[in-house]
This record gives sequence, C-alpha cells and structure tokens, in this order.
Amino acid sequence: MKKALTTAGFVIFSVMLPMKAMASNFSQFYVFGDSLSDTGNIFTATEGLTNPETAIPPNPPYAPGRFSNGDIWVDFVGDEIGLTPTTFLSPQTNIPADGVNFAFGGSSSGLDNALAPNLGLPGILGQVGLFTQNLQANNQQADPNALYAVWGGANDYVFGGVTDPNQTVTNLSNAIGALTQAGAKNIAVFNLPDLGQLPFALATNNSAPLTQLTNAHNAALEQALDSFDGNSLNIIPVDVNSLFNQIAPNPGEFGFTQNPAIPCVVGDFNNISSVCDNPNEFVFFDVVHPSSKSHRLVADVTLSAIKHETVPEPSTVLSTLAIGAVGTIGALKRKRRKN
Repeated sequence: MKKALTTAGFVIFSVMLPMKAMASNFSQFYVFGDSLSDTGNIFTATEGLTNPETAIPPNPPYAPGRFSNGDIWVDFVGDEIGLTPTTFLSPQTNIPADGVNFAFGGSSSGLDNALAPNLGLPGILGQVGLFTQNLQANNQQADPNALYAVWGGANDYVFGGVTDPNQTVTNLSNAIGALTQAGAKNIAVFNLPDLGQLPFALATNNSAPLTQLTNAHNAALEQALDSFDGNSLNIIPVDVNSLFNQIAPNPGEFGFTQNPAIPCVVGDFNNISSVCDNPNEFVFFDVVHPSSKSHRLVADVTLSAIKHETVPEPSTVLSTLAIGAVGTIGALKRKRRKN
C-alpha cells in the first residue's frame, strides 16, 4: 500500500491553479475527510485501478472508489456546483483544475490513518498539512473563492478507541485554522450523526458509549467553530446529527423501506456473504457507510447549508444521515493477502 503512494504513475498535484469562471459561486472544491468523502484514494492506493475486485473497497459490490453502491455526496455536490475535484492519487493525465479531494478511507482526525497506521496514509489534519505545504512550496495562497469541506472524527471513536473528544475536536479545529491561515474563506464543517445508531454499533452492543461520544464531540465542535470569527470568513456548519435524528425513527418518511439497523451488504470486505438487490431502499450500504441514495440526500442538505437555507422538512427534501466512519482498510487488506 505504501509503495502505491509513490508509484511513478501517480503524482501529488500542485493544487493551486488559475481560477476559472464557473456557473457556481465557487471556483474550486477541496475535500478533507475519511471514507464518507473518499472518491478513490484508498481504492487507488490498494491497487484498485488494476485489481478492482481485491482493492478496498472491492468493486463489485461497491462502486469504483466509493464506499457505497454509487455516487457519494462529494459527487452530487460537485455536479450541482459544476466542480469535480480530482483525487489526491490520480493518473498524471488528470489536471486538478476543479480542486482536489484529499479524503482517505480510514483517516483519523489527526495525522495518520486510524485503521492502517504508519503507511503514509494521511489523517484529516495530515491532509490539510499536505495542502498547505504544497501552497508554501509554490509561494501561493489558498483560493479564497473555493469551497473547502472538512468532515471527520468518527474513526477516532468507532475504530481508534478514543474516549475523549477534546483531542479529536482540537485536530479538526487545527485543520480549519490552517486552512483559514492559508487563505481559505468558505469552509463547510460537518458534525457527526449519532454513531450509536450505526448498524455496526447496534450489532456490537456499543450504542450507549458511542452516542455519548457523539454528543460530546458535536458540542465541543460547535464551541470550536464559534471561535472562528471574522467578516471575511464563512464557516458553514452542516448539521448531520439533526438529519440522522429525523430519519432514524421514521425511515419511511424519507423514502427508505428497510430498517436503518439493517445494512444492504452483509460481511466485511474479505468475506461478503450477501448483497441486497435494492441498495437504495436501505439507509446503509454496509454497517457504517450510507447508500448512494442517502448520499444524495446528504448532498441536498449540504447545498442548503451552503446557500444559507434552513434545514428542509422531510416532506420537501428527503433528509438522511451520513457517517464519517470508514472502511476497514489496513487489517482487511493484510488479511486478504494472506488468504
């Protein structure tokens, strides 16, 4: 996996390019996050371009490079604002004129990967560090007309064993601060849904502690965002937690026919025992990742937040949850290679 990050066929882009006129209000789109926002970085790093069925996540049943059955919120938002960010690990022929997606499945909130540590896969704070270091190396500032998205923290709690949200929120706050210091002005920041209601948490009887951590995380994150104040800075909170709290007790009102506690995919990446025929009738595609339909709804809410609109009611726009949790990468990949 580490070798894939330095293979000659891929480059680390110089991310700041001349701004171009767009139909939207944003000139570029940059994403920092984990598997919920990853559009192909881990897939590429685990040899997805040459062996898609054995990469992370495997294709099929996952869509290429996505931890879902189809497009994710990054794709949908990008379509709406006319920008398609290039993945961090991408063929040289792709020029990131629309921005870069730095998100990696498995990312922690900090410098490393929660599931595959010490392999050169950056956490969210590490992703922002790569971005700002590139700017400094090229004597540039971040594009003030770009949209930046920061979403993470769930891996710390679900897989990383973190029991105190202070460090996680500090990592996210530092990432946001680094972006603002580099010149970013429009930053969408997502809170966490109730991690205690994930199929993973329900199946492992870990709901209560994860719910408590979620609540503590979101309260601390809200307080941290309040500290970013300035007439020229536009922090855009995206309240995923409220969306989840709406959909969990009444999934039918949001267009889902299946119980949110039941995922479409049964089993892990190495041993998938069954896949449903109708994934978009499920809130979750697997035990931690939403279906593409859920991602579409998350994108709708994100766009509403960007446009400073109120959160829509279920009768007008189907709300949903989204999870900043990630695919099991390092351990599963090593296990697969042993089999």
